[in-house]
Amino acid sequence: MSTPESHLLSQRFRGYYPVVIDVETAGFNANTDALLEIAAVTLKMDDDGWLIPDQTFHFHVAPFEGANLEQAALEFNGITEPFSALRGAVSEKEALSEIFKGVRKGQKAAGCNRSIIVAHNAAFDQNFVNAACERAKLKRNPFHPFAAFDTATLSGLALGQTVLAKACRAAQIPFDNKEAHSALYDTERTAELFCHIVNRWKALGGWPMVAPTADASDAATS
Repeated sequence: MSTPESHLLSQRFRGYYPVVIDVETAGFNANTDALLEIAAVTLKMDDDGWLIPDQTFHFHVAPFEGANLEQAALEFNGITEPFSALRGAVSEKEALSEIFKGVRKGQKAAGCNRSIIVAHNAAFDQNFVNAACERAKLKRNPFHPFAAFDTATLSGLALGQTVLAKACRAAQIPFDNKEAHSALYDTERTAELFCHIVNRWKALGGWPMVAPTADASDAATS
């Protein structure tokens, strides 16, 4: 029986539903430093099996109570007034709840069993998502707790570049350094980059994989 077109994505990544994530933070320690911004882009496959961006979720996040705010990190990402009402920030719980709701809906529609984070230097973003989820006491985290697709590693293999801006340019994806270090902008570019790498592999004949035909020797040992 053929797989429904809407379930092609589940075949590609062994039942995992890839979701591109980027966070902006007030430091490097996920347990002590504030999560200040988060964006997520879900992915889908068209009828021909090409991977493309789907839905986008984006939230400015209020620092959790007692969070550490490193001045150097704030200057780096440009969030110099994290407590300003003009940011329209929501709590970690509200931001993650809305993202998780959209992810679970997309995961179900794609026929996938679980979601997996895609990010540039993925361990950093994954640690902050997991820490915020624990602080918010959210029990239904759709993402695998430690597995992830790291576009820095994939770009190094496919494009010879590991820096996001340089990898995008190598893939002929426009990248504006003035917009960088916004969770929304970086997530959208990372999603394009991941789709480029996956689709390039497909164009080279790497997917779908064709199972080898069994021969007599296989039958004799099966």
